[in-house]
Amino acid sequence: MQQLDDVLVAISHPSRRAIIGQLAKGPARFTDIAEPFDLSLNAVTKHLKLLERAGLIEREKRGREVFISFRAKPLRLAQRWIHEYERIWTERLDQFEAHFREKRKRKT
Repeated sequence: MQQLDDVLVAISHPSRRAIIGQLAKGPARFTDIAEPFDLSLNAVTKHLKLLERAGLIEREKRGREVFISFRAKPLRLAQRWIHEYERIWTERLDQFEAHFREKRKRKT
């Protein structure tokens, strides 16, 4: 459950979602990740640490450079959790719809 909490926290901020979107296109260096944001390097570092704690990114050293890659697998935890509630709401909406259909039938 802690990893789900970490994933939900990580994707809760628009800058972190933008970083995920950027990394989904392929690995990037820290400076490449930070460049499009109007944030301090320290702020970008904090966002990356939260993404890393959630398991959504990984770092790989290549020579003198460190490349950061996106890992989608932890998003499956959030997807499963959301899907369960979607299923519950779909069932309730189906019941709601059936109630009104039955009510309409009785009127006619």
